[in-house]
Amino acid sequence: MNLQDGGWRDRLKAGGEQITRGARSLGRGLTDLLLPPLAWDSPESAASAGLTPDAWSRVVFLEDPVCDGCGAGFEMDGGAFASPRCAACLAQPYAFDRARAACVYDAASRGLILKFKHGDHQPFAPLFARWLSRSAAPLLEQADAVAPVPLHRLRLLSRRFNQAAEIARPLARDAGLDYLPDALVRQTHTTSQGGKSARGRRLNVGKAFSVSAEGRRRIKGRRILLVDDVLTTGATAEACARALLEAGARAVDLAVVARVRTARELPM
Repeated sequence: MNLQDGGWRDRLKAGGEQITRGARSLGRGLTDLLLPPLAWDSPESAASAGLTPDAWSRVVFLEDPVCDGCGAGFEMDGGAFASPRCAACLAQPYAFDRARAACVYDAASRGLILKFKHGDHQPFAPLFARWLSRSAAPLLEQADAVAPVPLHRLRLLSRRFNQAAEIARPLARDAGLDYLPDALVRQTHTTSQGGKSARGRRLNVGKAFSVSAEGRRRIKGRRILLVDDVLTTGATAEACARALLEAGARAVDLAVVARVRTARELPM
């Protein structure tokens, strides 16, 4: 009798949950009917929240084959005997081990990223995290924890949020990985990287990052996936990776939403 009573209780509970889900779905449907959702990249209404078809079609997503070291796309598949890394990564590897980018940084993706970064368009964060869960899947499979590139506290006050952290948080959660928002610290308030040469960028952020005392404990002997929004010369990610490695991380990989189209130039 008790088994039967338990079975009925489970059925009633399941039925109640189904009714609740149905009510929520109906509520959302009525809301969308009265107030249609807006596209994130446009003031026009859309069938569901997200990008307009035009925005989707203009984003150039990076597909294999890509350089394992910097994430740049190769023009063609070299076959089974081709190197997985571009010439520059073979000649002078980054401090981080591997890198992946979801898309090319160009006029289409730049507009979306800048709206998120400077326009406080928070819905872009989970969208970008989903993009990275696909492009950086090989890195996520081997990662022990996820850490965002930090902002200096002064810049954080002016911007109100760290765009890398907003992407890294849902990425780590959905992958079931440890999230380390405070492992890396930006100890100096550097000037913007925009407009600087590759050497200028390296000098600007060379000693800008350190690892907190708690961060040292949590990264020691672990493979860390570093997350940022854009990769250009790699100076910022390189400085972060060096700080993590010096603090005891076993290895560091990099995942970014977008990277410049061209591969690295051979060092002179």
